Amino acid sequence: MTGPEDTGQGRIRTDIAHNARVWNYWLGGKDNYLIDRQVGDMVTGMYPSIGHVARADRAFLGRVVNHLAGPAGVRQFLDIGTGLPTVDNTHEVAQRVAPASRIVYVDNDPIVLTHARALLTSTPEGRTEYIDADAHRPDDILRAVERTLDLSQPVAVMMLGILNFVLDTDQARSIVRRVMDAVPSGSYLALTHPTLELGGEGNAEAMAFWNENATPPITARTRAEFAGFFEGLDLLEPGIVSCARWRDGGATTVEVAQFGAVGRKR
Repeated sequence: MTGPEDTGQGRIRTDIAHNARVWNYWLGGKDNYLIDRQVGDMVTGMYPSIGHVARADRAFLGRVVNHLAGPAGVRQFLDIGTGLPTVDNTHEVAQRVAPASRIVYVDNDPIVLTHARALLTSTPEGRTEYIDADAHRPDDILRAVERTLDLSQPVAVMMLGILNFVLDTDQARSIVRRVMDAVPSGSYLALTHPTLELGGEGNAEAMAFWNENATPPITARTRAEFAGFFEGLDLLEPGIVSCARWRDGGATTVEVAQFGAVGRKR
């Protein structure tokens, strides 16, 4: 990209790095600016495994959606904190398995909004929608999804790498509870979250640098804090693990400092 764009939501900031664009850079995408690449390279210099984290998180999404759309039989997905589209987005994976799947993406990043058209594709049998909304305001999200999702039927709620931008843990838990209270028994919650555990101690310096030079600010959480998001849900095997090792079939040789887990609502 060569310059700022007008999204109708305000001008995209090209003078400060933004998570969606830096994450896109780490995944090998092209939807980023020089400042994003500079900050991304600085973070990588301080925490060399960050690229592995980004790729492991994306691979986790694929395995989770394959399972939920496949053996679990889920046909509705609510993906909060979509980020920029790359390869094998939620709707592509779900509709490949079950063409009638319905997917709603949620994000409030103006650059993601400009790329929403790339997400708004669907099989003839299914449906894909994009909602411009803030994860901090779950009631707004729940009202908007009713156009596409039937909240009386099970929904897979995907919140990958998004709660780390909600700095207050009580607020983050409240957001999760509000969304999961609105979906019925048989629904699922899939989460990933960075941590200073799992060998991620070296990420503390990189996170501090990020919070001084990029947006939005980020926080890590412990295993116990991460587990709190699944209160009242039944964790699927293998429970809380590095997202790289969630049902990877033993293929993963590198453990990343990013928790991953999936829970089912009773």
